[in-house]
Amino acid sequence: MIDERDQEHPDDRVYTGRAGADAPLDRGWLLGHFKPEGDLRHSTDVEIKWGVHPAGEERAEWAVGEKRTALLVLISGRFRLLFRSGGVLLTEQGDYAVWHPGTDHSWIAEEESVVLTVRWPSVPGYKAGG
Repeated sequence: MIDERDQEHPDDRVYTGRAGADAPLDRGWLLGHFKPEGDLRHSTDVEIKWGVHPAGEERAEWAVGEKRTALLVLISGRFRLLFRSGGVLLTEQGDYAVWHPGTDHSWIAEEESVVLTVRWPSVPGYKAGG
């Protein structure tokens, strides 16, 4: 846990936060092009999401025509990734999957789950969603 005394920095080159508190501000996304210019979390290179999903939650629709590579790491729970070629079930902390641009995908949280997603690059024009 970050101690409040450790959040004071002599300059603006360090940002500290709590994923659980910061994530809901941009649908889970902590870092990416959608953060304001000048914010240390603004990046056109990468996007990072802290996803907290209740049991049974599913992606509303398939992600298609994706232009980014993605990595999803299971922090806790049981999380199924769906691809046109089949599914992948992540069950143990640290299980992960990586997929290339153009790979259609969806997901379902089989149990309450926390996942960390990294996408690159951070493409302007995409919302902080999905």
